[in-house]
Amino acid sequence: MDSVVAHVVGHIDPNPTAPLFVAVQGPQGSGKSYLSAQLKQRLSQPPHSLSVVLLSIDDLYLPHDGLVHLATREPPNSLWAGRGQPGTHDVKLGIEIMQKLRTRCKSVELPCFEKSLFSGEGDRLPSGAVIDSPVDVVILEGWCVGFYPISSEELSARWNGIWREEIARLNLPNFATKLDLERVNESLKGYVGLWSYFDIFIQIKPIPVQSYPSQYSIVYKWRLEQEHNMKANNGGRGMSDEAVKAFVDRYIPGYVFFGDIPPFLATPTWLGKGLKLLIDDERRQLGVETM
Repeated sequence: MDSVVAHVVGHIDPNPTAPLFVAVQGPQGSGKSYLSAQLKQRLSQPPHSLSVVLLSIDDLYLPHDGLVHLATREPPNSLWAGRGQPGTHDVKLGIEIMQKLRTRCKSVELPCFEKSLFSGEGDRLPSGAVIDSPVDVVILEGWCVGFYPISSEELSARWNGIWREEIARLNLPNFATKLDLERVNESLKGYVGLWSYFDIFIQIKPIPVQSYPSQYSIVYKWRLEQEHNMKANNGGRGMSDEAVKAFVDRYIPGYVFFGDIPPFLATPTWLGKGLKLLIDDERRQLGVETM
């Protein structure tokens, strides 16, 4: 945590004309939300005493009617059957918020997505927190933050290569078509405008465990731990282990096809100012690399 705080503070302009924009990315259960909250807390307290805004990309999901419209579009896309994958976010709204924060609008309302509504399908709440400008640091965290589109040649290579291997390793249902992934890839082109606001990129990167069948096996382990912990504290309400696997299954294509950071089709604004936190399967930090 100290290395992350020092990295961010070291890039703050003493005479800023705009906030410092920080992206935090990591797989589900890796601790990205915890790290982001701790980063906000540390930066907000002395000796830094900065004004910090924290936003999750989950709060940029389309409203429920938008998600339903996306899920029922023809031809159907299995990856858009529910929220999660690139394409299910209101990127235009995200860019509007970032621009208002950058230009120091007097007040900025942040969206809030409530996942429990519509039997777990979720919906955007009618109002959110209002932030008084100016702010010093803006943090955007999420599992797919910083994912870039890939070339059609690369997509085909992964479709015929690593994707086939991961289907076997993870016992995945063969639910996604190549066209599904091509449409998600196309939607990611719109996200590049949102990513362009980032000055710093923080990635939590789990080191592959040799005893696991896949480098993505850890995502299932962490997500299952989250569900078990929640159920232990709420009287047992939550998903079964089988439902958790099905839930994570739908995210795996995003990691396999777009989760490598790099490569990039466009040069990120933060390149050279990124930080990669290497962790083990118990979320212990093993090292830090620059990006």
